[in-house]
Amino acid sequence: MFKHDKSLLHEVKVEKPNPQYAVLMQEQLGGGNGELKAALQYISQSFRIKDPAIKDLFLDIGAEELSHMEMVAATINLLNGHDVDFNAVKSGEIQTHVMFGLTPGLVNSSGAPWTGNYVTVTGDLVADLLSNIASEQRAKVVYEYLYRQIDDKYVKETIDFLLNREEAHNALFREALNKVKNTGSNKDFGVTEDSKLYFDLSSPGNFFDSPNPTPPSFENPKK
Repeated sequence: MFKHDKSLLHEVKVEKPNPQYAVLMQEQLGGGNGELKAALQYISQSFRIKDPAIKDLFLDIGAEELSHMEMVAATINLLNGHDVDFNAVKSGEIQTHVMFGLTPGLVNSSGAPWTGNYVTVTGDLVADLLSNIASEQRAKVVYEYLYRQIDDKYVKETIDFLLNREEAHNALFREALNKVKNTGSNKDFGVTEDSKLYFDLSSPGNFFDSPNPTPPSFENPKK
């Protein structure tokens, strides 16, 4: 069950409308590394998790990602202003002005529609956690690119908040991975001699030794 709180997780404001920048923000609404993708990925992965603590973590973070999606959409709304005008968008997604009536649609910054193909679910907890860690890292990168391309102090505050929340999720997923690092695909595969060979196929130059496979793990960021 989900309940909607009418208050945003964090206040959203803009100094002035900026429809062209609204196009860029669309990437975090309907893009492959955006908030909707993250929310549905974590919630979908949770359906079959047996560990109650990790299941709860996935659902909590998934629900928060929906609140991030709401913040991004609210920011896009403010940036689009009140006038439908495709001329205000020099490049990128113009569907907002010709199809959606300024509503933030579920498209990326190029206008490509959101797709369930963005969502990764394997049923293996280790694989899904590694995927989620990578997803949070990619989301941080997109927010960093967005941050560099806007001078609006309020939009930058919003991006800074969202970027730091992605880092919090990243740290939590890393902690969860530490708890299950010897299970699932890490327990069942990668244990023969074939897993300990390095093929130097880009000679000359040998920069890595043969691996000694160990389960991926991360230091607790609180230590």
